[in-house]
Amino acid sequence: MMQLLRDILDKQVVDREQVKIGKVDSIVAELRPGKPPRVIAVELGSIALARRLGSAPGRWTAKLAARLSGKRQPRPHRIAWNKVRDIGVDIEFDIDVRRTRIFAWQDWLREHVVGRIPGA
Repeated sequence: MMQLLRDILDKQVVDREQVKIGKVDSIVAELRPGKPPRVIAVELGSIALARRLGSAPGRWTAKLAARLSGKRQPRPHRIAWNKVRDIGVDIEFDIDVRRTRIFAWQDWLREHVVGRIPGA
């Protein structure tokens, strides 16, 4: 049996092409009356990571992300649990990261900040 927090939280996430996406920052579970909780997704990103420190840091980080990104990504990136292919050293999901918005923040930084640095 898997120890969910030990075996999943903070593990490296890769897509089907072995592209590193990030680390699992949060686990989303569905509470069902009379049944054990069921994992439905994992979340990645600074907002999910900040929520681990408490609700106030989570709200502050979400507001900052919304302000800096023009409300494009004020929520953590969520990947459905049914997309898990393999859990080993890394957690492999059956997704193509290029078809998601996971790297949108990095793309924005590259375009608006790094791209404006002379010689970058």
